[in-house]
Amino acid sequence: MTMADICVMGAGVFGLTVALACADRGARVRVIEKRAPGAGSSGGIVGALAPHVPENWNPKKAMQFDALRMAESYWADVAARGGGDPGYARTGRVQPLAEGAVDLARLREVSARALWQGFAEWRVLPVAQAPGLVLDAPSGFVVLDTLTARLHPRRAVAALVAALAAQGVTVEQGDQPTGGTVIWATGYEGLAAVSHDLGRTIGSGVKGQSLLLAHAAPDVPQVFADGLHIVPHADGTVAIGSTSERDFDAPDTTDAQCDALHARALAACPQLAGAPVMARWAGVRPRAKSRAPLMGAWPDRAGHFVFNGGFKIGFAMAPALAQIMADLVLESRNRVPEGFGF
Repeated sequence: MTMADICVMGAGVFGLTVALACADRGARVRVIEKRAPGAGSSGGIVGALAPHVPENWNPKKAMQFDALRMAESYWADVAARGGGDPGYARTGRVQPLAEGAVDLARLREVSARALWQGFAEWRVLPVAQAPGLVLDAPSGFVVLDTLTARLHPRRAVAALVAALAAQGVTVEQGDQPTGGTVIWATGYEGLAAVSHDLGRTIGSGVKGQSLLLAHAAPDVPQVFADGLHIVPHADGTVAIGSTSERDFDAPDTTDAQCDALHARALAACPQLAGAPVMARWAGVRPRAKSRAPLMGAWPDRAGHFVFNGGFKIGFAMAPALAQIMADLVLESRNRVPEGFGF
C-alpha cells in the first residue's frame, strides 16, 4: 500500500476508475473535473459492452475479453460500495446476418468455443428463434452471443462517484492539477493537448449522436444491425446509437443524422415503431490514433501520465485498464499492453 498523492484530471469513466483503483491501494486521491462528472462522452446513453469477433486473436482482443469477463463483479462491487446502480446486465446481443455471411458466422461459432473458454457462447440461430426484439434478417439467420453486456453510462458514472465518496474521495471542479502525480483523463480535449505538446497528432475527437426511446424490454438482448446498436435498458428505455463524425461544427448538438439513426432502428426492429423519443444526445469521443487506448507517462513531463482514448470501448475496458494504470503510477510496474502506449 502507498500513500502517494494522486491528482486525476477528468471525471469520465477513465478518470473515475483509475481514481478508485489508486484509492483502493491507499493513495491520497483528488479528482478534478472542469465541468461535471460524465460531462464528456462518458455521459452518453448507449452503453453497449460488446466483444470483438472471436477470430484472429491478439493481445488487444484477449484483454477486452478479460475485461468483459470481470465486468459483472466489478460493477456489482461499485454498486455495493456507494449504493448507486450502474444498470449493468449481461443480457447478450443478437446480430442479423446478411446473405452470404452465415458460413463465416458458423466458423466463428467454433472458434468462440476455444477463445471464450466456455465463459460465453456465439451461436448461429434461425431468426425465428432469436430472443428479444423482433428482427428482420436478410439471410434468415442471426448470431446470438452471450458475452455482450449493457450498462447505463450516466448511472455508471454516478455509481463510480458514489463509490469514490465512500472512500473519502470527492470530485472537485477546476481545470488545473493541484500537485502530486497527475493522471490526465480529459477526453478528446486532452488528446489535443498532448498532440500540441508533442508536435504530432496522437489522437482526436469523433462526434457521436444517439437517441433514447420509451420502450420497456429490460431483460432482452441488445441488437447490433448494420453498425447500429439498439440497447434495451432496465429503466424501460431503448438506446439507439450512434454516428461517427470526424468533421462537425458543434460538439453537443443533434441534427438530421440523429433522425437517420431513428429510421434505421425502426427498419431493423419494427417493434420499436411508435415508441416516443425521450432524449437525443451528442458528444465527442476521444479516439487515439492507434484506436487502442493511450496509456503511459506523458513524454518529457515528469510526474504526469495519460489515460485516454477509449473510443467506443471505454466502459468495457476502463475497469481492467485502470488497474494497469495504478500499477504503473504507484509501483512503476509497466503492464501496459503493446500498442497502448506512445
